[in-house]
Amino acid sequence: MTRTLTTSALRMDAVTKTYGAGESAVTALREVSIGLDRGTFTAVMGPSGSGKSTFLHCAAGLDQPTSGSVLLGDVELAGMGEAALTAVRRERVGFVFQAYNLMSALTVAENVALVPRLSGHDVDRAWLHELLDRVGMRDRADRRPAQLSGGQQQRVAIARALVNRPEVVMADEPTGALDTRTGRQVLELFGALVAELGQTVLMVTHDPVAASYADSVVFLADGRIAGRLHHPTAARVSERMAHLGEV
Repeated sequence: MTRTLTTSALRMDAVTKTYGAGESAVTALREVSIGLDRGTFTAVMGPSGSGKSTFLHCAAGLDQPTSGSVLLGDVELAGMGEAALTAVRRERVGFVFQAYNLMSALTVAENVALVPRLSGHDVDRAWLHELLDRVGMRDRADRRPAQLSGGQQQRVAIARALVNRPEVVMADEPTGALDTRTGRQVLELFGALVAELGQTVLMVTHDPVAASYADSVVFLADGRIAGRLHHPTAARVSERMAHLGEV
């Protein structure tokens, strides 16, 4: 494990990812370089096939780049073995997906505590209770997922993603299964966690309204970064998406 000093929560340098070989090879990412400052909320957008999922997978250590460098905090992910990558993901990355992936037999508190237990760590009860307070689920700590709404389940998933104090929370279409009002509440929660805890959030979304809650939006097209928009609005995001790939 190679370590170097960095002020970024995440940095990707000249990352290329190619699947297959020869004439059937498909390059999903091409020389992608980007840095995410700590305590920022970044959305990633692009048309289908632009490389969004591959971007997220390489950033999170779920996939290895064909070439280039990925730094998560001070840890270089490229070239790591699978066992080491698994340990890094558990310790330094929080995941929030469209599907909540909660364990149906466990209570809210037990679901959140599952991550440190899988890592072999004691559960910091004070931190767990603070997280449940922050996501508005402290009074439902003893309930099971089937007793919760979709928005409440996603709040539990966010608390679970934060319990190990990760370097970055990676969110993949986190509001895709939620109604508009509930989705807005989840996005506001991400913003509050960034502002109040200094958490870094990287979110893939197809929704310009969701992207407008971020500090900045990174656009992908044909596996390359096609621009970055700071202080986004839904209208500006939609306009940029409409012209991606134009010279």
